[in-house]
Amino acid sequence: MVEAVQGAGVVVTGAGGGIGAALARRFAAEGARVVVNDLDADRVKAVADEIGAIAVPGDASAVVSDARDALGGTVDIYCANAGVGSGGSEAAGEDVWALAWDVNVMAHVRAAEALIPGWLERGGGRFVSTVSAAGLLTMIGAAPYSVTKHGAYAFAEWLSLTYRHRGIKVHAICPQGVRTDMLAATGSAGDLVLQPTAIEPDAVADALMKGIEEERFLILPHPEVAGYYQARATEPDRWLTTMNHIQQKWEAGE
Repeated sequence: MVEAVQGAGVVVTGAGGGIGAALARRFAAEGARVVVNDLDADRVKAVADEIGAIAVPGDASAVVSDARDALGGTVDIYCANAGVGSGGSEAAGEDVWALAWDVNVMAHVRAAEALIPGWLERGGGRFVSTVSAAGLLTMIGAAPYSVTKHGAYAFAEWLSLTYRHRGIKVHAICPQGVRTDMLAATGSAGDLVLQPTAIEPDAVADALMKGIEEERFLILPHPEVAGYYQARATEPDRWLTTMNHIQQKWEAGE
């Protein structure tokens, strides 16, 4: 059992399925009191009924107040997991870019704005951001997703460096392919880049629990991402050339 999780009041957004549902199940199994949130009220209620959680359906950007009330006044751990896998290029419509920014970045900002004052007063709290390896690297065929996941990672990093001396813990989960509906929706790009090493959502939950135990900011369910991230930082042109080769392979339909 993870000591920091036992008895904690936990909120998981995007918990109607996939990674969010796996996180909620694992938190409940570890003895946490869990609120699950999703736009799909039926799916999130099913998850809540399964694990003995409280369902608070609706927009992840506005869930903190109701979730706090459902937990008796205190949120100890907040998992900003809801996300959209917007594909497309620079030519993706303004509405596509706006939705990606709103869900993948601004929902995290709004949650932090609502939570941080109370956490500072208490001297503790834990913010978990489900980012993606795309937030450290990139993803072919998905400019809005890649750019906004970089933003989500940058915000989590900023929270950590700003508040860690005041008791606030931050974790950024950055998996590659995870066998969820979002992965299925990536089409041929996902088949080429993500499917070969895709993991189950439960493996992401396992990685998070280990990361919480070890108090690590960056959580990599695919450990090889660390090497890719290092290569991107130290040899950017070589890394970009490699990624461009993958882009060309995708365009050729190989």
